[in-house]
Amino acid sequence: MKQNMGTMDRSIRVALAVAVGFLYLAGQITGTAAIIAGVVALVFLLTSAVGFCPLYRVLGVSTMKKH
Repeated sequence: MKQNMGTMDRSIRVALAVAVGFLYLAGQITGTAAIIAGVVALVFLLTSAVGFCPLYRVLGVSTMKKH
């Protein structure tokens, strides 16, 4: 699994996941929307942690800086 996510991409994903968590805790999202947003937030956190996005691989995308 070669990393294909840059630092900015990973940071944005973590920030979005944290925002979803705050919205859920504040009661702003509930029900099915909360479940879907929660799953997406978990995927964002997981992909950010490992630096690899399977969808990027399928699409041939990489946000890593070229050296």
